[in-house]
Amino acid sequence: MGLSKHDEIAKRLAKQQGTDYNQGQGPDIIGPRRVIEVATHVGDLEDSTRQLQGFDKPRYLATTSDLLKKALEVAKGTGVGVMGPTGHIAKRAGGGRR
Repeated sequence: MGLSKHDEIAKRLAKQQGTDYNQGQGPDIIGPRRVIEVATHVGDLEDSTRQLQGFDKPRYLATTSDLLKKALEVAKGTGVGVMGPTGHIAKRAGGGRR
């Protein structure tokens, strides 16, 4: 059986960040420069955003291309950034816009 879309994205982004994919509790990726949670279903976007609270590093919600627009809506005003499945940043963490 192949990797799920979530695992595929998480492994790719972890490699880019120079760290490992955390398959247990907590965010999927805790890298040296940022924390990333991957959400591949519309129902997971809000929970994933909440899971990033409490970290000092820039926090990002990574999602599939088709959920980027919804992820941007969910992350609006939270300080959580949004990135696509390849690591392209659609909204910078900290509330800044790109």
